[in-house]
Amino acid sequence: MTTVTVSEKFQVVIPKSVRESLAIRPGQKLEVIVHDGRAEFVPVREMKAMRGFLRGIDTRVPREKDRV
Repeated sequence: MTTVTVSEKFQVVIPKSVRESLAIRPGQKLEVIVHDGRAEFVPVREMKAMRGFLRGIDTRVPREKDRV
């Protein structure tokens, strides 16, 4: 676990180990999600980077015979 300090301007520095493990780059946007009294920062990925992430997923949907 890594601890950071909030500055007077409410800024924090993301530690290098975290930046590297999440591949965060300067200027990249992070989505802030507040849940149960905590904040989560999730990197926003470009659509280009999302290409192929559903490859191999089973797209068959079970249907009733009278609904085909």
